[in-house]
Amino acid sequence: MAEFDGRVAIVTGAGRMRGIGHATALAFARLGADVVVTGTGRDPSTYPPDEVTAGWRDVESVSEAVRDMGRRSLALTVDVSDGYQVQAMADRVVAELGRIDFLVNNAGAGRTMALNPVAEIPEEEWRKVIDIKLTGTFLCTRAVLGPMLKQGDGGAIVNISSVETRTNRPGGSAYATACAALHTFTAIAAKEVAAQAIRINCIAPGTTDTARNDSLYGYPRGEVWAERVKSIPIGRAGAPEEIAGIITWLCSKEAAFVVGQCIGIDGGQGV
Repeated sequence: MAEFDGRVAIVTGAGRMRGIGHATALAFARLGADVVVTGTGRDPSTYPPDEVTAGWRDVESVSEAVRDMGRRSLALTVDVSDGYQVQAMADRVVAELGRIDFLVNNAGAGRTMALNPVAEIPEEEWRKVIDIKLTGTFLCTRAVLGPMLKQGDGGAIVNISSVETRTNRPGGSAYATACAALHTFTAIAAKEVAAQAIRINCIAPGTTDTARNDSLYGYPRGEVWAERVKSIPIGRAGAPEEIAGIITWLCSKEAAFVVGQCIGIDGGQGV
């Protein structure tokens, strides 16, 4: 019997073929969980070449892979910054799958959105980054806590921050600020529900080889990417599967005493 048999996980921002969300959804399925994956409903004309070649269908492809592993799955288009859509998502998951045990707040704004010096960031771009990364995490967390508390047998939530909160890279203030705020949100929310055996933690990945980095480093990777990798003490970028492994561990019995933490997974970048 797999550890997460009978459990239900929600992974937001899980539509990309090369992504942490995709890898995390599959990791939960391997451990026995049914998995709900959400995405923004990307325009297929924006898919990277490898997704086009593969006939990729965003969250539908991820959900299909989960079902191929013998688990139930829902593929949902959700704007995590919209409270109505988020609550509708949670209600549907409970109605169709019966419960919610795990939430991974992985959704985030595009890597180049609001990537400007503070004096040049358009207000709407700043707000969009904060709305998706920070407010989206709050809305999704609030929506799943009701069912988790009602179930009465605990649960786990993992928020996704970033090494950018430590590297302080010029031009990245919007994203780094949203991620830094997640650390405080995680700590406070974790204390509020720890007595009910609901554990909330956070991870801060370093540079990871995902499609979200294509806008900054190109794909296939080239010289700019090679220079970025040189800045990582361990000498390489992270893999989505490595991040997914830590996420599922934080939801496991082995991590039952881990509450309100933010764990760096960055190859030494944030040291």
